[in-house]
Amino acid sequence: MISRFLSVEVIGTGTNLKAGAYMYKQIIVVRNDLKLSKGKLSVQVAHASIEAYKKIDEKIRKAWENEGAKKVVVKVDDLKQLLEIKKRCHEMGLPCALISDAGKTEIEPGTTTVLGIGPCKESDVDRITGKLKIL
Repeated sequence: MISRFLSVEVIGTGTNLKAGAYMYKQIIVVRNDLKLSKGKLSVQVAHASIEAYKKIDEKIRKAWENEGAKKVVVKVDDLKQLLEIKKRCHEMGLPCALISDAGKTEIEPGTTTVLGIGPCKESDVDRITGKLKIL
């Protein structure tokens, strides 16, 4: 399974996958106002990805994995925007996971850092996050 992901990463939109062929994707929304270090931000994104993944149906998991497990990281200005996106996800019934930091290194304990959404249908998640800028 890992080699499939690696080959997709190396090939990009080559022969295995056509550009725009993804039906599912996962979105990670990060707070840009926290100005986290690259390492801290990477860990928060990883937590969000895993926790959101745990919430989806096995059938969707397999479909997403077979498509190459597309993930996109986008940014919002602050906590207010992040929570608004979470609210919209709940209203649409999209699986999501809000991550708060333990506060052992860079930020205060309980600081909400990122939101993982999906994997879910691209068309659904794009209605909420499609206009956000990529990190």
